[in-house]
Formats: sequence, C-alpha cells, structure tokens
Amino acid sequence: MFGKTSHERAVKDAQERFAQEKAKHEDHERHRLASLAQAKSRHATAEASQRQQVEQNNTQVDQLERDVTAGVPGAVEDYFELLLEASPLPDDLPVDVETAYQGDARKLLIVRDLPGVGVIPETREYTYVRTRDEITAKPRPAKEIKQRYANLVAQLVLRTMRDAFDIHPTEVVDEVAVNGHVSTRNKATGQPERPCLVSVSATRAQFAQFVLDELDPTECLRHLNALISLHPWDLEAVRPIFDPDLSKYRRVDAHDAAAGLDARPVLVEMRPFEFEILVKQLFEAMGMKSWVTQASRDDGVDAIAVNEDPIMGGVCVIQAKRYRGVVPVEAIRALAGVMDDKRASRGVLVTTSWFGKATEDFKNRHGRIQLIGGPELKHLLTEHLGLDVVIGPLKRR
Repeated sequence: MFGKTSHERAVKDAQERFAQEKAKHEDHERHRLASLAQAKSRHATAEASQRQQVEQNNTQVDQLERDVTAGVPGAVEDYFELLLEASPLPDDLPVDVETAYQGDARKLLIVRDLPGVGVIPETREYTYVRTRDEITAKPRPAKEIKQRYANLVAQLVLRTMRDAFDIHPTEVVDEVAVNGHVSTRNKATGQPERPCLVSVSATRAQFAQFVLDELDPTECLRHLNALISLHPWDLEAVRPIFDPDLSKYRRVDAHDAAAGLDARPVLVEMRPFEFEILVKQLFEAMGMKSWVTQASRDDGVDAIAVNEDPIMGGVCVIQAKRYRGVVPVEAIRALAGVMDDKRASRGVLVTTSWFGKATEDFKNRHGRIQLIGGPELKHLLTEHLGLDVVIGPLKRR
C-alpha cells in the first residue's frame, strides 16, 4: 500500500514538473516567434530601404551618364573630377583636382595639386658598415633633388592630361588645359599661397601623337608651348594660361553673351566675363579655335587661340581692353612679350577706344601685330555676329 502511494506521488510530481516546463517552453516559444516576427519586419524594412537607395543611386548614375554624354557642364565636371582623383598615385602625392568644362569648345580645365619639393627623399641610399656594425645614410645631391622634382612635376601634369583624355565617353572632351599648383606659405609673410608651376593646353589630336613611356616629360611640355617654372623647386611661379578660379568659367559657360545682349549693348559697360565671351565668339566666328583664356592684371582679356587657315594660320595671342581712353603703349609691348613667350605667329590687340602714335609705331616696327580700335570692333561685331552695339562714352583729351 505504501509503495503504491509513493509511486502515485512521484508520477504526480513529474506531471507537475512537465506542465511547468511545458508552460515555460510555450512562453519562450511565444517570445521567440514574436522576436522573429520583429526581426523579419526590421529586415524587410531595411531591405526595402536599401533597395530604394540602390534604385535611387542607379537612377542618379543613369542620369549622370545621360548628362555627361549630352555635355552638361556640371555633370561633366563632377564625373571627370571623380575619376581623375581616383587615378592611383603613390601615397605621398596629392590627388586633389578641380575641373571646369566649357561645352561650346569641348574643353576641360583642370587645376591639379602638386607636391612640394620635400616629396623627393633627401637620402639616396643606406649602407651597412660591418666594421662599425652600423647603417650610414648617403645624402642625395641638391642638384639631383631639383632634377627629380622638376621631372616629377612634368610627369604628374602629363599623366593628368592622359587620364583626362582616356575617360569615356571620349567625344565629350577635345582639349585639356592643366594648371599645376603647390599649396604652400609665403616665407616672408607666412600667408598661404598657391604658385602655379606649370600651365599647358593640348588637343586630343596633339596628345595622341606622344609615346609617353619613351619621351622626356619636360621636353614634351616645351613641345606643347607650356609655361613652365624655371626653378620649380624654389616655387617660382609662372602666369597660368587660364584663371585658377574656375568658378568664373562655370558662370560664363551658362551665359551666352551674344544671345543675352539687347539690341544696343554698351561695350565699355559690360561685365568682364561678358566682354570676354563676346570677344571669344567674335574671333571664333572669324576662324579662331582652341581658345584658352589667361589671367589679366588690367581687367582685360588675354587669350591664346589657333587660326586653322593653312596659309595664314597658327598660334595667335589676343588681348582685348575695355578702355575709355587711349590705349597705353605698354599694352602692345606686353602683347609682344606674350607672343615671344608662346612663339605665336600673330598678335591682336582689341580695344573699345583708340590707339596713340607710339602704339601705332610699335605695331609697324613689329610687323606681326594687328590693332583693332573701337569703330572697327563695332563693324566686326555687326559683320560676324549680327550685333548692333554702342561703344559707350570715351574720355578723349
């Protein structure tokens, strides 16, 4: 009798424990299923968000591709800048570039960051001296450091041009211009400055002739009539062929000066960039190509252009001055200096006013300079662009 009672009690205890464990398991399973449902919901939400982001990115990429192919300036600038900065370079070299695109000429302007001379190691080699059980450093001669740095600068500029021409679609860019700048501080004032060490421009056809692994980089730049610092290791600057403030070109690109002028525009009252584009359109209508604007210190337009005429063609330097009074003789002397520097076959000095006797005499002695005064400029604008313009009030003595 006692044995049976003990058995029943054990069975009952076991059944109670089973019921408790079962209840705990069922409660745990409910929590697990609830957590699983929440995790699935979070995963589905994240997946949907990621899919939406991917679709948005793909849409942006597709739009960028269409805009680049269509030559939309902002898209071309972003696209080329992204790819140029992604081009692999040694870790010690800066990769930063800034671009501007002139769609009418299919020209890409690039401002390239260059390293300082400190990137060239001062030590040529290390030698282990067994008798002293030490390693000694052999310094690199100063002359070799300068030569290596000048060669490095030239190579970086040429590589930037090569990378730009290699980017697809290739039909977007016909010409590439590069300014190479170094970020430094003036030793006298401590102020930051960015001297330009190299400034060069080349068309796709010109650059395609080069065998880059066989040429001398510096000689190649000279062949392209590049402006090259004579002492780049001393950060001796050259005058760039286009203004490194690329925002000016971005504003200009969206503004067609000839189309935006009213029936009687006043030339001397035009803003500088409007006058620049107007002069550019005039000379393009007269047969000039490959227009590259340079910085000017006297609110004028300095440009290098190419006349494709087989007989009278060649490199031409154009300076346009929005003067109200007589053009000083220093202007034509400066033009002659730029012509010599660029080995130009001709030079043109355009003004809204008139020239004095000293300027006319200089032109006659030089023989390769043409002067265009206000009345002739007005006539040319009417003849080639169909514009009826007013020169504006001049200060005659």
